[in-house]
Amino acid sequence: MSLDLPRIRRDFPILSREIRPGVPLVYLDSTATTQKPLSVLQAMEDFYRRSNANIHRGVHTLAEEATALYEQARSKVARFINAPGAAQVIFTRNATESINLVAYTWGRANLAKGDLVILTEMEHHSNLVPWHMLAAERGVDLAFVPVTPDGLLDLDVYRSLLARAPKLAAFTHMSNVLGTINPVGEMTRLAHEAGALVLVDGAQSVPHLPVDVQALDVDFLAFSAHKMLGPTGIGALYGRKSLLEQMPPFLGGGDMIKTVHLTGFTPNSIPHKFEAGTSAIAEAVGFGAAVDYLAEIGMDAVAAHEQEIIAYALERLEEIPGLKVFGPPAEKKGGVAAFTLEGVHPHDVAQILDGSGVAVRAGHHCAQPLHEKFDIPATTRASFYLYSIKEEVDKLVEGLYQVKKLFG
Repeated sequence: MSLDLPRIRRDFPILSREIRPGVPLVYLDSTATTQKPLSVLQAMEDFYRRSNANIHRGVHTLAEEATALYEQARSKVARFINAPGAAQVIFTRNATESINLVAYTWGRANLAKGDLVILTEMEHHSNLVPWHMLAAERGVDLAFVPVTPDGLLDLDVYRSLLARAPKLAAFTHMSNVLGTINPVGEMTRLAHEAGALVLVDGAQSVPHLPVDVQALDVDFLAFSAHKMLGPTGIGALYGRKSLLEQMPPFLGGGDMIKTVHLTGFTPNSIPHKFEAGTSAIAEAVGFGAAVDYLAEIGMDAVAAHEQEIIAYALERLEEIPGLKVFGPPAEKKGGVAAFTLEGVHPHDVAQILDGSGVAVRAGHHCAQPLHEKFDIPATTRASFYLYSIKEEVDKLVEGLYQVKKLFG
């Protein structure tokens, strides 16, 4: 099923912007954050105009409306990933906080000196630093699945690490640099056979692929709204019910308690146990609207479109002398092309491209160990989404030839 791209692009007001007179925006930075459709913007504005109130506390009309909208959003997100129940979806600030929640609560309650956590060399810092912090505090051991020269995980090494009886395997579903789509179902099955739990960083997969937590059988899944057409400042953690019920609270304060006395407190039931204080209510409403938009299009169609775009992009980028794209071929990756251009620093590439309206990202993309693996300080990254079109790829390639011309 092909997407109605002209209609979709009309839903995103920012895509009609000119960066300067006569220079239209070519937005190729969706891996960092996605643009927002009118339906998301409208849902958040309607909340503030009509139903703004705090949730779970009041009995007046606005409070009940706000609570209903917030919990409806949770139910939409749960359906989107096929969670068994809405209570298994915890609203957080982002995927980073979701991973930290697991490290601080499940990790501190279950990991001790000498216990093993398996990670990979392609992880975002968000799925490295919390475990480094826990290792420093508790003496937990960390081991890393290597990345092969073609950008895939070495599953033979993964199997050998599982033979060491780890407590947890935590890995990304899709690399934000290489675009590699990892075999999460197989990796989860192998981890469970070894007696380990599985945490998946779905920040890049949930927005771009059909993700079914029951089919994948993962124990935890972390993702962010702003990478899937929603607002910044809200994300989600899916967790297996039995695990969430056993885990201690993450933060203390209002709404995460059943009772409080001077002598102690009783925590609330899930999901509220992990949502202390006033929540990002309007953002949750926007998150729900984003999920509605993606569900209407269909994630199979989104994934198919991105496959077509990345295949075209890789074909065009191969034309450019001195340009090297990192990661596997198009059929094994999502809509991400991170590359270097011989003789030009990635930041210079990005800055010159911006002059022609092409927005890309340059740096280590919060994946410094992965760049060290390939012995490079940084890459330029073009990333695509459901609103990306081939003409934008052509503008990118045209801009890269201008970069080469400027640098001789």
